[in-house]
Amino acid sequence: MRARSAGPGAVLVEVDDAAAALSLATWARARGVGAVEVVPAAATVLFDGVDDPAGLPAALAGWTPQQEPPTGDPVEIRVRYDGEDLDDVARIWGTTREGVVARHTGLELVSAFCGFAPGFAYLAGLPAELAVPRLDTPRARVPAGAVAVADRWCGVYPTASPGGWRILGRTTAVLWDPDRDPPALLAPGTPVRFVAG
Repeated sequence: MRARSAGPGAVLVEVDDAAAALSLATWARARGVGAVEVVPAAATVLFDGVDDPAGLPAALAGWTPQQEPPTGDPVEIRVRYDGEDLDDVARIWGTTREGVVARHTGLELVSAFCGFAPGFAYLAGLPAELAVPRLDTPRARVPAGAVAVADRWCGVYPTASPGGWRILGRTTAVLWDPDRDPPALLAPGTPVRFVAG
């Protein structure tokens, strides 16, 4: 763990990976570390609005990089598996379209962090043997609700946007609603399960 200043009242803590970042953020929030915002990412945690930036590393000294299981019931995302990349993913995984659906719906995923667009959660839990390369050329427009995979991540596009992930299907779930509390359906730490239908 390495901490460095990220401006007045902000500290960026570097860790090994997304699992460690989520673990540190969860641990820090549970212990009431003096920060207004604690934001995990792929290999960092941003502490913003820190009461004592110089003292933050000492306050984090009790954390150990262990992955704590997510708490609560998983959010179920109903998916119509008809994506344009379903056959490509089946080939990469050495299975059929039905095999992709069975594997994808059998995953235990957790929202590791959010980014790219409001409500876009990077869902961890895809095993290394199922890693999928991004498209060589990103699409100019991916529709809202597209359920996709790239590398060892799963995600759902909350709005129409460019994107290079491989699309498995689509959902009608609303990923971002500024009138909801919290606005993100899949905030970091949320367990997630995909359901065919």
